[in-house]
Amino acid sequence: MIEKATFAGGCFWCMVKPFDSWDGIHKVTSGYMGGHIDNPTYEDVKTGTTGHLEVVEIQYDSAIFPYEQLLEIFWQQIDPTDAGGQFQDRGENYKAAIFTHSAEQIVLAEKSKQQLATSGKFSKPIVTEIREAKTFYEAEDYHQDFYKKNPSHYEEDRKQSGRDEFLSKNRD
Repeated sequence: MIEKATFAGGCFWCMVKPFDSWDGIHKVTSGYMGGHIDNPTYEDVKTGTTGHLEVVEIQYDSAIFPYEQLLEIFWQQIDPTDAGGQFQDRGENYKAAIFTHSAEQIVLAEKSKQQLATSGKFSKPIVTEIREAKTFYEAEDYHQDFYKKNPSHYEEDRKQSGRDEFLSKNRD
């Protein structure tokens, strides 16, 4: 059965590739969710006044790739202790969040967050929010599959962001 998962982890460019190449993942789309205006553009969202976060919507076959595995990948892509954005990307629109699409996803997301909080991996509290999914707005074409379309720009942006350095220090 094809289901949806939606995650915010800072710049959506960096959140596509980790999910994109697994069996059971049908599509990963960059977009916006959680705000108070309809049909936002990138220019709207980057002002930080729309309430929208940059997100990736993942369409996946839960029989092949369970939601718990998606959560595991998600937690490995972010700094769950940072309430002000992610890495070099600061502001409301770059906050990390899990947007849930069902009661089961809420339970699994809460459980995974609690496990991370009690793991001792981080000395600061886990502040990543778990929120109910709202309308997903697909980002502009030039944001889709950015890591494939612009590999050198993507790699340079990741390197400058501090994301890879943080993630390598905090791997299990």
